[in-house]
Amino acid sequence: MLLNLVKIFAPTTMAFFLGVFITPLATHFFFKHKMWKKYSRNGEISSPDFHKIHNEQEELNTPRVGGIIIWFSALMSTLLFYLAAVIFPGVVTEKMNFLSRNQTLIPFFTLLFGSLLGLSDDLIQIYGNGKFARDDTSWRNWKAFLVASLSLLIGFWFFYKLGMSAINIPFDGEFYLGILIIPFFIIVALATFSGGVIDGIDGLSGGVFASIFSAYSAIAFANNQIDLAAFSGAVAGAIFAFLWFNIPPARFYMGETGIMGLTITLATLAFLTDSVLILPVVALPLVLTSGSVILQIFSKKFFGKKLFRLAPIHHHFESLGWPSYKVTMRFWVLSVVFAIIGIILAIISR
Repeated sequence: MLLNLVKIFAPTTMAFFLGVFITPLATHFFFKHKMWKKYSRNGEISSPDFHKIHNEQEELNTPRVGGIIIWFSALMSTLLFYLAAVIFPGVVTEKMNFLSRNQTLIPFFTLLFGSLLGLSDDLIQIYGNGKFARDDTSWRNWKAFLVASLSLLIGFWFFYKLGMSAINIPFDGEFYLGILIIPFFIIVALATFSGGVIDGIDGLSGGVFASIFSAYSAIAFANNQIDLAAFSGAVAGAIFAFLWFNIPPARFYMGETGIMGLTITLATLAFLTDSVLILPVVALPLVLTSGSVILQIFSKKFFGKKLFRLAPIHHHFESLGWPSYKVTMRFWVLSVVFAIIGIILAIISR
C-alpha cells in the first residue's frame, strides 16, 4: 500500500517540479518567437457585453501554447521512471515504472498525439493566414474531424486489443455494447473536447482540469489500477505547474495543444477506469461550459433570443459584473466539490 502511494505521488511531484523548472525557458522561447494569435476576436463578435470584458491587447500579446508545459512535463515524468527501470533494473525501479501496455500505453500516446494535433492548430493561428488562422467554422469542423479520427483509433484499440465491449452503469452493472463501444467512445471524446471552451479566463481551465485528473487518479487507485493512477497523477502535477504561472495575470494560455490532448486523454481515462457515466459528474464544469454554448445556439436559432448574455457561461457571469478572479475561484470550488462527489460515486456504485 505504501509503495503504491509513493508510486502515485512521486511522478505527480516530479511532473510538478519539472514543469516549474522548464517554464522560464519555455516562456522565453514563447515570447521570443511571438507565439500568440495573429487575429483578435473583436472583429467577429458584435456583442457590447463581449467587448466590455474582452482585452484585445492581452489576447494578441500572450502566448497561447502554454499547454506544452503540461504534456511535456507529464510525458517526461513517465519516461524518466520507465528509463530508470530499464537502465537500473531492480525491485524498486521496476515497481515505480508505470508505463504498462494494459493501463497507461494508450493514455500516454493519446496525450502525446492529441497535444501535437492541438499544437498544429495553435501554430496555424500564430503563423498562418486566411480563414483557418482566424479559427473560422470550417476549421473548427476540421478539428472535430481530427479528434474523431484519433478517437476512432483509440476505440478500435479498446475493442480489438483490450477486449472492451461494455460500460458500467452505476448501481446497476455492466451494459454490453459490443463493437458499438467504438462510436460511443468517439461521441464521448467529442463531447469532452467541446468542454475545452472553458479555457477563457486566466487560471480557469488549469484549476478545473487539475481537479478532474486528480479525481481520476483517485478513482484508478480505488480500482487497483495503480499504473493508471500514477499517470493521472503525473498529468495533474503537470497541470498544477502550469497553473502556477497561469493565475492572473496569465503568463500564457493553455491553447489547443493543452485542451485537445487533455480532453481526449480524459475520455480515455474514463473508459479505462470503467467510469464513463461518472465523467459528467467529475467534469461538471466542462459540461456546464459546453452545455451553455449549445443552449445559447439552440435558443438563438429557434426562439430568436439569447439565454445568456454571453456564452460560454463563465463569460456570462463576467458580463453580469463578476470580477474574473471571482468566476475562476467559484469554478475551482465547484470543480473540487464535484470531483469528490464523482470519486464517491465511482467507488460506491460498483
